Amino acid sequence: MARTTTSKKKKATKLPEDGRVYVTATFNNTIVTVTTNDGQVVNWGSAGSAGFKGSRKSTPFAATTGVQLVADSIKERGMQRVDVFIKGIGMGRDAAIRALKAAGLEVVSISDISPMPHNGCRPPKRRRV
Repeated sequence: MARTTTSKKKKATKLPEDGRVYVTATFNNTIVTVTTNDGQVVNWGSAGSAGFKGSRKSTPFAATTGVQLVADSIKERGMQRVDVFIKGIGMGRDAAIRALKAAGLEVVSISDISPMPHNGCRPPKRRRV
């Protein structure tokens, strides 16, 4: 006889009230990662995981939709205040912060951690004709 197994539903873990949100805004996509203050990843999402494909992923609306899905998930698990770290120069930068505020999360600080070249690459040598 076949035994039937009962599966236990996994209990959603309670999150701390404070956390960090890392937004990577590239030209093609906007990726959002939520971590605790210790650096453990809690949740992540992107414009692509929200269902957008191709050139529509790079729009501010797609970034807003992707951030809203992540923000709703962490808000119902108990996170209330976040520090936002933004990297990149894509179109979803500002839209991501607006979506976090609209979802009801308190944005404590906003930091831009985009990499900046100090002196850059060596330029090509002068062209001889």
